[in-house]
Amino acid sequence: MRTTWRSASILATVTVLLWATPTVSQPHRRTSQPTAQPTSRAAEAQPTASRPVYQAECRLAVEGSRATAYCHNPYPQADLVRLHIECDRWWDIDVDTAPVELGAAGYAQLTSRCWKEIHSAWVSHQPTESRAGT
Repeated sequence: MRTTWRSASILATVTVLLWATPTVSQPHRRTSQPTAQPTSRAAEAQPTASRPVYQAECRLAVEGSRATAYCHNPYPQADLVRLHIECDRWWDIDVDTAPVELGAAGYAQLTSRCWKEIHSAWVSHQPTESRAGT
């Protein structure tokens, strides 16, 4: 079977879009830690489950062409939050705000807008430990 330029370009576009998709904020859910004790030395040598993720809690309000995120971080770990807006019109430029670092008990209000209607809006989170090397 012969690959056409059209199918190759579609595959490349989908790959780039999936690779570049930001982490989307989801409702914070606390998972209970397992209560069972290890039964052998081999079980104790295994690394423990990854640390729980502490993300700031954000509310999102969309009014017309303006979106506002109200974020509060009740945890001692800092969190970087960004507001992302996808505009409804094809000619309207999508918006990504600058990251804001929320320390312990920090609060931030992120606001931005489209020229016309908003298609979707979301808040992304990034732990500050990943930026330690920069």
